[in-house]
Order: sequence, then C-alpha cells, then structure tokens
Amino acid sequence: MTPLASCPRDILAAIRGVFTDIDETLSTHGRLTAEAYLAMEALKKAGLLVIPVTGRPAGWCDHIARFWPVDAVVGENGAFWMWHDTKAGKLRTRFIQSDSERADGRHRLEAVRSEVLRCIPGAGIASDQPYRLADLAIDFCEDVPALPRSDIERIVAIFEKHGAHAKVSSIHVNGWFGNYDKLTTSKAMMAELFGVDLTHEAGRYVFSGDSPNDSPMFGFFPNAVGVANVCDFAEAMAHLPHWVTTARSGAGFVELARALIAARKQHTP
Repeated sequence: MTPLASCPRDILAAIRGVFTDIDETLSTHGRLTAEAYLAMEALKKAGLLVIPVTGRPAGWCDHIARFWPVDAVVGENGAFWMWHDTKAGKLRTRFIQSDSERADGRHRLEAVRSEVLRCIPGAGIASDQPYRLADLAIDFCEDVPALPRSDIERIVAIFEKHGAHAKVSSIHVNGWFGNYDKLTTSKAMMAELFGVDLTHEAGRYVFSGDSPNDSPMFGFFPNAVGVANVCDFAEAMAHLPHWVTTARSGAGFVELARALIAARKQHTP
C-alpha cells in the first residue's frame, strides 16, 4: 500500500465517483462525524457520484438513501441497492434475489444462528438484525466484549459449514445464501442505474474501505483507497488497496475527499 499523498494528481482528477464502506471508514468509533458527512456533501457538490457499499441492513439503507448526500447505497453486502428517485419522489429498491429465495435463505440461517450462539460464548446477534432482509449478522465487538480472532474464524467456519457465504467486517461476521457480494452488486447497479460498465471504467472510480469484507473491492479497483486502520486487517485480506490514507476511519475518508476535490480544482480549465 502506497500513501495517498503519492497518488498522481491527474489520476485523482479523473475520478468520477466514490464507493465507500461505512463502519470505521466513514464512521469513527461507531459514530458518523460531522466532518465525514460534510465530506460526502462536498464530493457530491464537486460532481462525483457517492455510493456507500455496506454490510449494514435494509433499514439503515432506507434512511441513507433518503437522507444522506448519496446517489445510491448497496446494502447487506450486496443483497440489494436502494436509491431515491428524485423525479418520482420515491425510494426504489432492487433486490438481487427473489422474495422466495430471500425467505429460504433466512430460514436456513436460523440453523446457523443457533449453532453460533451455542458454540461461541460471547458472540451475539447484531443489534441491527431486526432490520435485515437477507443476511445474518453476528456481533463480535460492536455491542459485545471483543472476541479473539480465533472465535471470529470459528464463526466464519460455522457459516461455511452450512453452505453460506461469510464475510468479516470491523464489527460483524455477515453471512448469507446467494452468489453475490459487494462487488458483483456494485457492477450490476452501475450498469442498470447509471449506464456505466464498471469492468471497463474501474480506474475512474475509487473504493474506500477498511476491513476483510472489502477485499474483493480492493482487488477490483486499481485506485482503491484504504483508510489507515486497514493495516489492522492486512494479514487477513487476499487483496489490499493500492493507496492508504494517513488518518484512520472517518478522518481518513475526509483526507480522501479533500484530495479528490483539490485535484479536480487544479485540473479545471
């Protein structure tokens, strides 16, 4: 990983949009700072797309799509995307799976829930679980005392034993049934909603993140940016971001936003 300050200004100036994780990328110690929120607003005003891509639930994403300065949001690690249709004045949701597929997945996840709670003392069901439509989130440090890495790996193993996908964020292990993730859904969303072939335009967008469930995004975007706390998880990721900020969490996102906006101003005729 190379310091973001070393990124050529022409690369930053050519960026058209920012995909970003939320927990400990936009947020700091579980809170969204005013500075990070204003950074999203500033990116939008500068003409960039702003799209959170998160493991957080549908209930949160409804709020984010309606009230945050964003163009869309990908939620539950790729189960859907939401956006506010300004022309119609309505919230729209595009699910990757059918209603019946999601219902079957939730039913199968009940066995995973039971086994995790039985076998991993101290693990908890995430407090935002009631607002989820497709996945199961196991809390290992948000509202429970932090579990050791070995227990987190055991949680992942239980999901996988049942045939589910499992991804580790900075606070949860998220699991689901279905062949999608943050990256596949982001590609589909960009094609359907914005007419962008992300496979061919990856260099014109950045993804900002911090944890193992961001690894596919880091591997796809040549100019992916990790906030400094990504270094805490470096050994657990198959792919690392090309660039890294000096600041952690939300302050790192602010650092990225300022760099992008400054580069665009410098290259404006």
